[in-house]
Amino acid sequence: MTQKLFQPTRIGDIELANRVVMAPLTRSRADEAAGDVPGSPMNIEYYRQRSNAGLIISEGTQVSPVGKGYMATPGIYSDAQVEGWKPITQAVHDAGSKIVAQIWHVGRVTHPHLTGGVQPIAPSAVAPKVVAYTHAGKVEAPEPRALALDEIKGIVEEYRRGAANAIRAGFDGIELHGANGYLIDQFLRDGANKRTDEYGGSIENRARFALEVVDAVVAEIGAGRVGIRLSPVTPANDLADSNPQALFAYLIEELNKRNIAFIHFIEGATGGPRDIPGFDFAWARKAFKGAYIANNGYTREMAIDAVESGKADAVAFGRAYIANPDLVQRLKLNAPLNTPNPQTFYVPGEAGYIDYPTLEQAA
Repeated sequence: MTQKLFQPTRIGDIELANRVVMAPLTRSRADEAAGDVPGSPMNIEYYRQRSNAGLIISEGTQVSPVGKGYMATPGIYSDAQVEGWKPITQAVHDAGSKIVAQIWHVGRVTHPHLTGGVQPIAPSAVAPKVVAYTHAGKVEAPEPRALALDEIKGIVEEYRRGAANAIRAGFDGIELHGANGYLIDQFLRDGANKRTDEYGGSIENRARFALEVVDAVVAEIGAGRVGIRLSPVTPANDLADSNPQALFAYLIEELNKRNIAFIHFIEGATGGPRDIPGFDFAWARKAFKGAYIANNGYTREMAIDAVESGKADAVAFGRAYIANPDLVQRLKLNAPLNTPNPQTFYVPGEAGYIDYPTLEQAA
């Protein structure tokens, strides 16, 4: 009998051929000279190769030039970027998979070298203890500028436009990047949000920005095509919260009212330990009415068990998908996995991007 992980399912309005998800993976191979435009032949081939996944979540794609935090990451705010994404989404669909755009704004986790000289923005003027990787080398992220109250609606509008552009580019939906210490997460967690107006202080106030963004994109493309990525306890990008259980329980309750398609949970520390206290993911699975996509360090056995037992509706794999374009086939056969080469994660060119062998090529 086929294990449930490899059986079709439906997440919101999106029909999937299986429950293996390709997690969003920054690869820094967009065309910066053209304005952070994706769609080169190797970009198309990269996504086409991995279209055995039931669902692909694109690499993070910024909703504005100021939302960029890494070199050569693609955008979703210009017509040229939309046109660049079109052959990628078409290739994925032609290969039988579905793809959603992860739209993000990095907030304070950047440097003027990456934002056209503009000072980073954030809910509050709290500098993160992180290093930005720029063409000038590694530089410390500076103190961001706290957003004025009347600017926040404009940022929400950038997310709405990003969602509209994603659909125009052929994506099946969007995932809001609300995890890993980026802008939505910065508003949510009190380690970065020190505001005293309606966007700060109480849990309800700190969740306001996230929910306004959700409402904007749902109004634009429909709740069944909207998901969000959350990381309640990860310390990524120097972020923490004093009571993640209460904060994210409130957020989940509010997301239920909006009937969004999925939450993509990073269980534990991003790319690190899973057993970090502070949030009950099993509780979240039961509390959230939409699809629960699990992520962080899943092996084949863990993924099969999670879906079979109902702990998750689908499981997302990150690094494994970098090195194994035919990951679903390998998981089905319990075949050995290629080992990813971190030296090629973020550098230009095809090496470590589209040259990992499939099982057929290795035979």
